[in-house]
Amino acid sequence: MNEPTTDGETATPAAVGRRRLVLLGVIAAAVLAVDQLSKAWAVAALSGGRSIPLIDSLLELRLVRNPGAAFSMGESLTWAFTLLSAAVVVAVVFLARRVRSTTWAVVLGLLLAGAAGNLVDRLFRPPGFGQGHVVDFIDYAGQFVGNVADVAIVLATVALVVTVLRGTSLDGTPGRMRTEPDED
Repeated sequence: MNEPTTDGETATPAAVGRRRLVLLGVIAAAVLAVDQLSKAWAVAALSGGRSIPLIDSLLELRLVRNPGAAFSMGESLTWAFTLLSAAVVVAVVFLARRVRSTTWAVVLGLLLAGAAGNLVDRLFRPPGFGQGHVVDFIDYAGQFVGNVADVAIVLATVALVVTVLRGTSLDGTPGRMRTEPDED
């Protein structure tokens, strides 16, 4: 699929792929940087039980070191979450070379940033390599505490569902959702 360029010519599929790969990489790098910088800030500013209320009792900044997954589930399985995060990073990097769709580049960029952000914590934060606790600091009305990487993962998941339901393929061509089997 060729797409127009600024000079009226059409870009080759390889050029489109390179641009989408750059977009994916820029999104992933920017979100990962915001995630890691915000975690460094949270550790410095919120240690010792300090909290900062933002929106009444709905949103608060409060430091939590999470060895588990969402809602602190699986606290004894930190190593498994490390492997899962690493697998997601590898899978996204593998898929990235096939992306020709802007939507998929954004989805995979967010997913890569989220998985990598939490993987960095698991690899390099205490109590040790591969067992590190994820820094969470965004408290949602006392229901759960997350971080920027988690926000990126949730946004990527929602966008992924919408993209799949719309039938957009990795190469950007529109598809259709199969509702009935093809007849032979």
